[in-house]
Amino acid sequence: MSSNSESEVLHIPVLKAEVIEAFSDIAEGNLIDCTLGYAGHSQALLSHYPHINIIGIDRDSEAIAYSSKKLEKFADRVEIIKGRFSDTVPYLLKNRKAQISGLLADFGVSSLQLDKDERGFSFASDNRLDMRMDTSSPLDAYTVVNQYPQDRLEYILREYAEIRNPSKIVSAIMEQRATKAIETGKELANLASKYLRSSKKIHPATLLFQAIRIEVNDELGEIERLLDTLESNPPAGAIIALITFHSLEDRLVKRRFQKWSQECICPSHSYRCTCGGDNAIGYMPHRKPITAKSDELSLNPRSRSAKLRLFRFKESL
Repeated sequence: MSSNSESEVLHIPVLKAEVIEAFSDIAEGNLIDCTLGYAGHSQALLSHYPHINIIGIDRDSEAIAYSSKKLEKFADRVEIIKGRFSDTVPYLLKNRKAQISGLLADFGVSSLQLDKDERGFSFASDNRLDMRMDTSSPLDAYTVVNQYPQDRLEYILREYAEIRNPSKIVSAIMEQRATKAIETGKELANLASKYLRSSKKIHPATLLFQAIRIEVNDELGEIERLLDTLESNPPAGAIIALITFHSLEDRLVKRRFQKWSQECICPSHSYRCTCGGDNAIGYMPHRKPITAKSDELSLNPRSRSAKLRLFRFKESL
């Protein structure tokens, strides 16, 4: 792993000031950081709000080791749990619901994960395709690329990368792997460059790698399960702050927040309201997502696709 000083330079939490502001009404209690990562957001929140505690969750052992050391001076206010947030949050809401004042999730892949060659996320990686956030997980990108059937690969690219006609690149993958396994990120990126369109802003392999990473880590399923948990067991008065990085994630969060904000849930064809018109379980402080300002964009270009959406549950539910 990189040295602490190097990691401090490389890791820049997105929308840090906006995340701090999002929880400005929290006086005390526990704040769940579903994606602790390298503790950029948690460190900022602990420093800014001396009366809150952080329960940090992550499935990356390397990130947990680093964050545990980084947050040592806040040890009496921090609890770190290794695992998926979709498994951990239900337990926390069931057992500590009255103490949960807020919940944060940054669904982006850490810059340190992307840039570290041996993690196998990068287009330029000469290491074996991996892309696992939890390195103990049995499914990796190598398996997806080299063992998945053609129809499943096409489904992944269509659904998770929104590539309209994925058959050409998938056929190329099938042909290549029939001769020799596609072992590295560099090999896969070179293949993608021949069959996928490029743009000025992103590498032609970006969407392909995104789709495979989502499949490996079940990223959309994780978000869905988190939203289901919050809907079925909402922590009263808690502020929910979710940061997404592509349209698939943002659509899930936006639609669920809109659903939770609806007072009337009668069918659209109804002539009059029969549901009572008091079904909202909270509200969105901002109707539109919060995005990075120009100074952050110049410092951290990866923040350009970040969208922060907020929801606040009612005090009594």
